[in-house]
Amino acid sequence: MSSDLNLRPLAMALAVAMALAAVPAAARTWMDTSLSADKRAELALQAMTQQEKLIWVSGWFGSDFGDKKRNPAALPFSAGYIPGVPRLGLPALFETDAGLGVATQATKTPRERTSLPSGLATTATWDRTLAYSGGAMIGAEARASGFNVMLAGGVNLLREPRNGRNFEYAGEDPLLAGAMVAQQIKGIQSNHVIATMKHVAVNDQETGRFVLDSRIDDAGNRMSDLLAFQLVLEQSDPGSVMCSYNRLNGVYSCENDYLLNQVLKKDWGFKGYVMSDWGAVHSTVAAANGGLDQQSGWEFDKSRYFGGALEEAVANGHVPQARLDNMVFRILRTMFDKGVVDHPVAEGGAIDFTAHALVSRSDAEEGMVLLKNTGSMLPLKAGVKKIVVIGAHADVGVLAGGGSSLVYPVGGSAVTGIAPASWPGPVVYHPSSPLKAIQARAPGASVVYHDGLDAAAAARAAADADVVLVFAQHWVGEALDAVSLSLPDNQDALIAAVAKVNPKTVVVLETPGPVLMPWLDQSAAVLQAWYAGTSGGEAIARVLFGEVNPSGRLPATFPASESQLPRPVLDGDPKNESVRFAVNYHEGAAVGYKWFDLKGMKPLFPFGHGLSYTQFAYSGLFASQKDGKLQLSFKVTNTGALKGKDVPQLYVAPQGTKWEAPKRLAGWDKVELAPGESKEVSVSVDPRLLAMFDSRSRTWRIAKGGNKVLLAHDAADTGAASITVQLPQRVLDVTGKASK
Repeated sequence: MSSDLNLRPLAMALAVAMALAAVPAAARTWMDTSLSADKRAELALQAMTQQEKLIWVSGWFGSDFGDKKRNPAALPFSAGYIPGVPRLGLPALFETDAGLGVATQATKTPRERTSLPSGLATTATWDRTLAYSGGAMIGAEARASGFNVMLAGGVNLLREPRNGRNFEYAGEDPLLAGAMVAQQIKGIQSNHVIATMKHVAVNDQETGRFVLDSRIDDAGNRMSDLLAFQLVLEQSDPGSVMCSYNRLNGVYSCENDYLLNQVLKKDWGFKGYVMSDWGAVHSTVAAANGGLDQQSGWEFDKSRYFGGALEEAVANGHVPQARLDNMVFRILRTMFDKGVVDHPVAEGGAIDFTAHALVSRSDAEEGMVLLKNTGSMLPLKAGVKKIVVIGAHADVGVLAGGGSSLVYPVGGSAVTGIAPASWPGPVVYHPSSPLKAIQARAPGASVVYHDGLDAAAAARAAADADVVLVFAQHWVGEALDAVSLSLPDNQDALIAAVAKVNPKTVVVLETPGPVLMPWLDQSAAVLQAWYAGTSGGEAIARVLFGEVNPSGRLPATFPASESQLPRPVLDGDPKNESVRFAVNYHEGAAVGYKWFDLKGMKPLFPFGHGLSYTQFAYSGLFASQKDGKLQLSFKVTNTGALKGKDVPQLYVAPQGTKWEAPKRLAGWDKVELAPGESKEVSVSVDPRLLAMFDSRSRTWRIAKGGNKVLLAHDAADTGAASITVQLPQRVLDVTGKASK
């Protein structure tokens, strides 16, 4: 079918809509803000023609795509556009990628905006308030840029540490990921911008993402990937949900009745609308009846399934009229509920880039994880005479991940000309120079840079330094998984060569997630900086020099080798993306640290790990039960000499029954304490974290008996404090509430 034929149904629909008389303002009852979002959507829907209804369910890409030209009303180089119905006073939807800030599709003149650190870095803060602030910041920039839908809220669990999009997401634990992404979504939607929970579901690797079949048992899914999404939904009420490319147990996610109708809309009571990922739709009737409400960027699919084909399917009864009405109702309801109608957007709003850079910097600082610090090598001491900085273009900037989440920096990339220049590139470095920030903090020292391309030359340059800072990097992006967890481009050899001649070597990792570290024993300190965002260079220097006491904790387990993974070899063939294959998630809900516990394996660094420049002690662990919930309290004390933040973690391990793994994260808090200061902390445990899901009855079941509660510094810590609590047998409904 030619692009002209594809465009014809929408052109006809728009012509019909324009021919109809505009409804006078006084008669637009749906604009009455005293009415509920449901009532307003119902009234607006009643005023629509069939052609106007069809406008809402088919979205356009915001840029040219192949021989298809963008709709001229779309914001240039944007993610998407839905026209709206002007005669009813209902605005268009303008969509932007993604979770780190306002992104731009490929162009020589991109929008330059503020970028948060990677999603994994934000999650590593374990700080809900920071997650909200970051969401509020990027939501504000989206609104100022003319967008009212942000395709942000990625919460796919880190099942596969080589996944090229892990940096966009929130780690391996459903409780941590759900809570952190929920706060980001709440922040985005505080700007009257619709946020998007994605990618539903089990979209956990990029290799073969269009053709793979994710196979997992229902109970395992409900207690892992789906639980993360469920927690996000309950805590943040996202306006939209994006279904993923992959099939789930044999059925494409965007036409999966079980996933979209039974779980999302029925079991969880989702009231918003389901949009497809760009290129994830494969049918008209199956997709509409399966729960998809809006085809996104139809140009990416083989056909405009929700255009004339849907109109015909409704006319002949293959898709009920009531289903089309519900699709439109859900979109309209979300627009009213999130303030999109009452607070219209306009391009060209003011952006305080200085203030927003500070938001990004705070996020980066608190997300950095001090993995190792032998002999208190860090923070760097006053009086250092020579510092050698090596590698990763640390003289000019910090690395960003590739793909649809890429935010182009103000002033342009600090490094150009690195392949790939096209999708999922370009490779971009935010122009926040670690070298310059380090030089500013060591005015009396010689601070020199070496590119690290020649390991022997770098070692010679580092031999007589008081401290060596080796920056190592690993670039990945959407549609591109990591080949392995080893650092690319001979960087392991570089670090080993430098550390061999100078034991005062500190490694700073700019990576999307876990990496292997064959040089770990030879290095003095290791700082995980992730993709650090707009102000990353400054943030790294502030942590290295102790202006900021590191408080990040790992949101993902770092394996000692790839042989420890559930799938030591990545499934699929990246060189042949057309061959269908299945990924068997046989570990079920035993993701990350749970897998390591279950198999009795010792990782390189455990989930929750992170050091500080001070020390913390725990005491007084106490448990009580109130209103069917387990309440835990304890005291945290800063026993060191510096002010700092700690992340005490609570794990629960059943004694008389078996879960998917020996223990689960049940709660945490982040506390800031001065030297010698103590603070009482209380945590309420979600009952689902004490239960197993029963698929047959669709209930959560808590077994009667003892459960050991561990107060720990990380998932491998068994020595901090523990108590045993007795829980009564209980049955909870699918939402975790007491079953009637």
